[in-house]
Amino acid sequence: MAAEPMEGARAGADGLLRCPWGVSPEDYAAYHDTEWGRPVHGDDALFERLCLEAFQSGLSWLTILRRREGFRAAFAGFRIKEVAGFTGADEERLLADPGIIRNRAKISAATANARVLADWPDGELDALIWSYAPEAAGRAAPRSHTDIPATTPESTALAKELKRRGLRFVGPTTAYAMMQACGLVNDHLADCWARGLPT
Repeated sequence: MAAEPMEGARAGADGLLRCPWGVSPEDYAAYHDTEWGRPVHGDDALFERLCLEAFQSGLSWLTILRRREGFRAAFAGFRIKEVAGFTGADEERLLADPGIIRNRAKISAATANARVLADWPDGELDALIWSYAPEAAGRAAPRSHTDIPATTPESTALAKELKRRGLRFVGPTTAYAMMQACGLVNDHLADCWARGLPT
């Protein structure tokens, strides 16, 4: 998640306390309330999150959220085996697609990563990523965004392993953002209503 105000939970229009970034605009509120921090499983679903976090690098997450359906259409629903079959012509098509972020290096990384992952057994990406989930016990709930790190030893180790296996655009910060988004860690603030949701 991009840097946001360094404060505690704030009340939304409905009176519920949320992480400050999840109060508004509505795109953020919906994502915060229904997705962020909830466990995500499945190779294709995790491939989508890895790709979107990489595309977000240097941009606002809101920019990605508002183009998410465009990304899904452009990248064949992030089905790894289909994206692995993309050709140079497909990459040129993606570079001309106004529904996504048209960054040649990020597009190339997404297709190259799909080609690597297409050779993995089903479920291996899911198992690998989740093997880096830290123990929740003893981890204090953050009270403000100043309590939330940009990277952790686990995200650094995960990024290193993904790179070792041939994936690109997966640094420790990107890996940690994906871990937050996919529920490997619970970084909802202590007073946020969503913190206690079942996972």
